[in-house]
Amino acid sequence: MTSRARLADDAARLIALDWGTSALRAYLLGDDGVVLDERSEPWGIMQLPEGEFVAAFREVTGRWLAAAPELRALASGMVGSAQGWVEAPYCAAPAGVRELARSLVSVADEPLSIVPGVSQSGERPDVMRGEETQIVGVVERHPELAKDSLLVLPGTHSKWVHVREGRAERLTTFLTGELFAVLSTSSILGRFARDAANPPDAAAATDAFARGVLAARASAAGVTPLLFSVRALVLAGKLAAESSLEYLSGLLVGDELRCGLAAGEVPRALVGDAVLCARYTAAFGLFGIHGVPMVEHTAPAGLWAIAVHANLIRPTPRRVVA
Repeated sequence: MTSRARLADDAARLIALDWGTSALRAYLLGDDGVVLDERSEPWGIMQLPEGEFVAAFREVTGRWLAAAPELRALASGMVGSAQGWVEAPYCAAPAGVRELARSLVSVADEPLSIVPGVSQSGERPDVMRGEETQIVGVVERHPELAKDSLLVLPGTHSKWVHVREGRAERLTTFLTGELFAVLSTSSILGRFARDAANPPDAAAATDAFARGVLAARASAAGVTPLLFSVRALVLAGKLAAESSLEYLSGLLVGDELRCGLAAGEVPRALVGDAVLCARYTAAFGLFGIHGVPMVEHTAPAGLWAIAVHANLIRPTPRRVVA
């Protein structure tokens, strides 16, 4: 059986790092961005091991670099933020693979470059960091989405991004995930669920989520006047305490969709974690929108494409035929 070290020595072309707030995901990529090996650690920029960024980088890449010392690494995400290892200034929208590749920032004394985020100017500025690389990966894997598409990237800070000619042109951020975390853990709205003896069963959870989505869809005044209903419905005996957070999630996701769909444009793809995207798929169905495809694991493909344009790829070894 081929060893990992031998595999890296013969076939590795790039180390790709998806380095965010809560986790560090590392991929060893071969020709055409094929994932040869991967590793994940809970070493996001806010919870680094002793030795911080340098220690985390060397630990996750050490075996690969020992086998192939000439490898380069490319990282995207919050590692390039003002709170990260080295700040990579935002690339102005519209931005795609070429603009990002021209704007990489190198880390001193390490074989590492960092992808910048993308910023939107104008009356409503917005930014993203990490999602731009996912979008490059989507476009590389699904060229039919490059010309003119609306992509939705659910998450702590959900992004709705308009892509035109392969470049992120406009974006809107919804704090859906962060609002849910704050309201469920630090407000009175989460108390019933926290005190419940058991979580809801699958059917009850689905029903409560759908109820929240439909309530948000129907609310012309937005989600704010609906939030206290998370508590009031339980007190009135119309919602099980253990299902209250599923209902809250439905309210927040439903309000995001109500706002995001207001212009009449239907998303062409959901990008990101399969479980979270499945939740959005269910919500879209309640808005009468079906068949939006889900695309996972796009960060490695995006990092590969950016590295190719930046000439960071380790050349394929020449084979000598006897």
